Amino acid sequence: MIRNEDGLLTGYVYVDLVGRDPGSYIAEANRLLRDRLKLPAGYSVAWSGQYEAMERVKERLKLVLPFTLFLVFLLLYINTGSMAKTIIVLLAVPFSAVGAVWFLYAAGYNMSVAVWVGLIALLGIDAETGVFMLLYLDLAFEEARREGRLRGLSDLREAIVHGAAKRLRPKFMTFATTCIGLFPIMWATGAGSDVMKRIAAPMVGGIFTSFVLELLVYPAIYEIWRWNTALKKLPRPEEQPKETAGSLQLQPS
Repeated sequence: MIRNEDGLLTGYVYVDLVGRDPGSYIAEANRLLRDRLKLPAGYSVAWSGQYEAMERVKERLKLVLPFTLFLVFLLLYINTGSMAKTIIVLLAVPFSAVGAVWFLYAAGYNMSVAVWVGLIALLGIDAETGVFMLLYLDLAFEEARREGRLRGLSDLREAIVHGAAKRLRPKFMTFATTCIGLFPIMWATGAGSDVMKRIAAPMVGGIFTSFVLELLVYPAIYEIWRWNTALKKLPRPEEQPKETAGSLQLQPS
């Protein structure tokens, strides 16, 4: 068979990769080819196949990923109306990314287009669960302030713990539902299972660390923020003016 590419006679060398990603392999192979391969005039070497498709997708992700982050940030800001609350919700992103990377390493998966799709989907789950947690903390804070129970740091902490405890059941239900939906994919063996596993893997790993973050770290950050912005400026109980009994004044007529 005579094959051509761009009107030039072409010979293909097929390479099957096992245990490593195409990007690192091609980077190393290019370095070796540059040092050891001497091509006659009119000859050239080019990489094609899956690597070529990955390069095209990588260029698209350079636009899609920042746009997705900006869109999530904008929607969160519109929903919360506060820059501080938006930043608190977005703190889930690096924490969930830690779990995603750990799970990818444990499963032996390399970075690929499917993995990036899973990371983008994980970003949406983080934003959703973070907004729910913030809502419960806000409701507990406003209820305590409305009832006049916020007289100091201990009262603020008690209100936050109360709000976080109320969030435990719905948060665990969200976590369990996500795991029940994604775990079967990790044991799938049918057609397309390799791609679906790499999409689900970052979400499975990220949801674990996100679960721990929102129950342990979110309330602490929320306490620091509320204490420095809403309660620290209030007078302490010993600084408040004491009520005095009424006095009788006699004035000459």
